[in-house]
This record gives sequence, structure tokens and C-alpha cells, in this order.
Amino acid sequence: MAEGVPYVDVRTVEEFEAGHPAGAVNVPLNLLGASGMVPNADFMKTMESSFPKDAPVILGCKSGGRSFRAAQMLVDTGFATVFDQRAGWDGIRDAFGRLVEPGWARQALPAEPGQPSGRSWADMRKTR
Repeated sequence: MAEGVPYVDVRTVEEFEAGHPAGAVNVPLNLLGASGMVPNADFMKTMESSFPKDAPVILGCKSGGRSFRAAQMLVDTGFATVFDQRAGWDGIRDAFGRLVEPGWARQALPAEPGQPSGRSWADMRKTR
């Protein structure tokens, strides 16, 4: 990020609003619907219209699962340099729920709350 590589937080709008890496943009892989999490039909369209396929991008989520799936999708559609911030916002946990690798927030890295102008999902989806 210090070198200008965008950080795309693929968590839900609600998760992003509660706190995210400072400077991150929100393009959720899933959205919260009336029946729970549903796939975001506009995820790929928004990523392709917002970021050049030949430029690097960093993906993150809560604990690595969604960002890994999103990274696979991007690579499969021709994105050349995709970095998965695998421990995500919270961290990786073992089968017993114990933290085995701290995420962004647990390492006290720069963070911010809310829906920053130009970086919220509402703003990002306008680019498609």
C-alpha cells in the first residue's frame, strides 16, 4: 500500500464500515441480504472497471477465506498480480478457534471506520 498498490476489502459493507485498513476500498464479494450472505453479482464487473488487470492489487477480508476466493476469481479472469492478505482483518484461527496468525486490526496497523467518500461500495459500484 505504501507503494500505491490498492487494498480492496472484500468484506460486507457492514464489516467494512465497522473498521478497515486505512485507505482501503470496499468491493464486497458477498452482500448481506434478508436470508443472510448472498454473492455480489457486481463483484467482477466492478473489479474489472475499477482496476487495470496488469496492475497489482491487494485483497483482504476478515480471516482469509473470502479474499482467497476473490483472488482466485481475479487470477482466473486475467488479473496478473493479485496479493492475498491472508490473515485478513481479524486473523487466522485453528479448528479450536485459537488465533494462530493475527490480522490487520490485531497488529494495530493503521485503520479507519466508516464509508470514506470514493472508497465505499456505494461509490465503487458507480464505476462499473
